[in-house]
Amino acid sequence: MYKHIKKIVLFSILSLYITFFSCKTSESNNKNIVYKSSPKAVLGKPKKLLIFSKTNGWRHKSIPSGINAIKKLASENNWIVETTEDSLQFNLNHLKQYKALVFLNTTGDILNSQQQEAFKTYINEGGGFVGIHSASDTEYDWPFYAEMIGAQFKNHPEQQKAILRVHKNDNHPAIAHLDDTFQKFDEWYNFKKPVQKHVNVLLELDENSYSGNKMGTKHDIAWYHTYEGGRIFYTGMGHTNETFVNQDFIQHLKEGILWSMGEKNVPINENGEDLLDANLSKWDVWMGAVHPSVDIDFEKSEDVKKGKPMGLNNDPKKVFSVKKDENGNDILHITGEIYGGLTTKNEYGNYHLTAQFKWGEKKWEPRLYTKRDSGILYHAKGVHGAFWNVWMASLEYQVQEGDCGDFIALGNVYGDVPADRLKDKDGNFKKFVYNPKGKEVPLKWAGGFESGQASKSELHEKPNGEWNTLEIYTINNESIHLVNGFVVNRVKNARYDIGGKTIPATRGKIQIQSEAAEVFYKNIKITPITKFPETYKNQ
Repeated sequence: MYKHIKKIVLFSILSLYITFFSCKTSESNNKNIVYKSSPKAVLGKPKKLLIFSKTNGWRHKSIPSGINAIKKLASENNWIVETTEDSLQFNLNHLKQYKALVFLNTTGDILNSQQQEAFKTYINEGGGFVGIHSASDTEYDWPFYAEMIGAQFKNHPEQQKAILRVHKNDNHPAIAHLDDTFQKFDEWYNFKKPVQKHVNVLLELDENSYSGNKMGTKHDIAWYHTYEGGRIFYTGMGHTNETFVNQDFIQHLKEGILWSMGEKNVPINENGEDLLDANLSKWDVWMGAVHPSVDIDFEKSEDVKKGKPMGLNNDPKKVFSVKKDENGNDILHITGEIYGGLTTKNEYGNYHLTAQFKWGEKKWEPRLYTKRDSGILYHAKGVHGAFWNVWMASLEYQVQEGDCGDFIALGNVYGDVPADRLKDKDGNFKKFVYNPKGKEVPLKWAGGFESGQASKSELHEKPNGEWNTLEIYTINNESIHLVNGFVVNRVKNARYDIGGKTIPATRGKIQIQSEAAEVFYKNIKITPITKFPETYKNQ
C-alpha cells in the first residue's frame, strides 16, 4: 500500500512539473514565441492568434508591453498566441492556422509582393486583423492595405492627455464598457486624410482637449469594418507602456480581438434598426462596369459583366441617393443607370428584414428590353465584385417584374430549396419552383448542379407604381422569403465555399442591387429574432 501511494504522489508531482514547463515560454528569442493559454482558461478548442511586430522605421519601446498584455489575455480567453517579426511567415499555408493577425506597432514597408498577396488572400478568405497604433504607419504604398487600415499616419503632437468621445450609437463590444467620454494619456496620431467612409468609427478625439498639431477635421482614432472578406479592427492608442496595463484599453483591445476572430458579433438593437437615413451612413456603394451609353468619363464596356468596375464609394452619377417624400420620409432612389450594389457596412445574422419597394419609369442599357430588375442580396460574403464584377457572393431575394421572391445563388454562397422540378412540353428541365413539401434541391451556378435558381411558389406582386412589402426571415443558415405577407420561398442549409472548405453561411452583409431599372425603396428595417414565426414554419 505504501509503495502504491508513493507512486501516485511521484506521478502527481511529475505531472505538475510537465504542465508548468509546457506552458512557460522563453523570452530569450522574441522572433518566434508561442504562448499557450493556462489551464484556467475557458474550455473549448483554443483559437490561434499571430502577433506581428516587425518594424522598418520607428521602433516603439512599448512592443514588449503589448505582447505581454496580449499573452495575459490569451491566458484568460483560451487563445494560443504566437509572436514573430519574420515576414517569411506570411505565406498562405502558414497564415491559415490563425483566426486573426495582430499588427502591433509595425512601421514601414515590412512585406514583399508575395507576402502581401498571401496576406490579401488570408483576409479575402475570412481572416481577422487587429491593428494597434502604428499599424497605420505601415505599408504606405500598398493600396489594399491603405483601404483596409482606413487611414495613414501623418504626424503627432507631443504625448499628452486628451478627451475621447465614444460613439455609443454603435453596439460594438469594444466600446460597451466605456462612458460617453473619457480622458487618456497617449500619443495621438494625425492622419494624412480623414478616416475613410467605409469604416465604422468607435472613438473620436476632441481636438479642443489637447494642444499641438491637429487635423482640423473630425478626428477619429478607433474603428472597425468588414473589408473584402475579413474583419478589421484598428485602435490608435498603444504608444506608451502604461496603455497596455490600462484596464479600459485592455477591455477595448480584448473585445476588438474577439470580434476580429468571429467570436463576438455586433448585435442588432433589440427593438430593431432603421437602415436607411439621409446620408446612407450605414451603407457603402460598390459600382460595377460602365456601359457605353452612360455619359461619364470612365472606361466603358459593352459587356458590363466583365468590364472594369468603378469600385468602392465611387458613384459620381448618384445612382444611389436618398430623397424625401411628401411626408418627409427617407426614400432610397436607385436610378439603375450603372450596375451597382448598396452594401451595408456591417454583417448581420438571425434577423427579420423588411423593406418596401416600387418600380420607377426609367430603364437602361443593357436591359432596355427586358424585365425591370433589382434584388436584395443577403449573407453576402467575401470580396466585392465576386459576381459579374459588381456583387458579392450571396443569397439573392430576387426583385424583378413578375419574379419577386425568387431565390438565386450568387457565386460561392448557395443553398437548398424544397422544390418541384418542372419540365417543358418536350420533357426537358425547365425550372425549380418552391414547394414546402417538395424535395430539397441543392442550387448553385456550378458544375454538378442542375440550376442556381428556384422560382417563387406564387405571384403576389402589386401593379407597377404601387408599393410592395418584401420580407426576409433568417435564422442561422435557413431563410424565408415573403412578398406582401405571403411565404413564396425558403432556403435551407445555406453554405459558402471558401479557401477549399465549405462552411455554413449564417450571416453576412446586405446588398441592394442597381440593375438597369429605376426603383425606389423605403422603410428598410432590421430586427433581431431567435426563431421563425410559428405561422410560417410549414408554409
